Amino acid sequence: MALKIIDHGTKEYQQMVKLREDILRKPLGLSFTPEELEEEKDNMLIAAFEDDRILGCCMLVEEEPGIVRMRQMAVLNDLQGKGIGRALMQFAENIARDHGYKSIMMHARKHAVGFYEKMGYKVKGGEFTEVTIPHLAMEKTL
Repeated sequence: MALKIIDHGTKEYQQMVKLREDILRKPLGLSFTPEELEEEKDNMLIAAFEDDRILGCCMLVEEEPGIVRMRQMAVLNDLQGKGIGRALMQFAENIARDHGYKSIMMHARKHAVGFYEKMGYKVKGGEFTEVTIPHLAMEKTL
């Protein structure tokens, strides 16, 4: 498995968008708008590949100096629980550290909170609704 930063607009980015659509959006009856995808051009786009097949992805977005937000974590359904998410998280955290960020935060889907807690993230505040489903804000000091 290869972990890498990918460029917006490339063939790899198109695979990333499709994976996120399939895993994160379609089950909720949602899809990405062209405007949402255009806004991603300045984000750090991270993906895991086996040969040319995307296995999982996430992105990092600067919230403010010293704080980065992880977004759009997705792993192929048939590969969840196989360590791909963990590897992506560790890779993303290392990239964030290398860029001088002191903490990483996210809006975690409620059903995924346990996974993030195992990775050292702590819940900050109460439950809220985002993209039609319950989420919790989480944070980790790097």
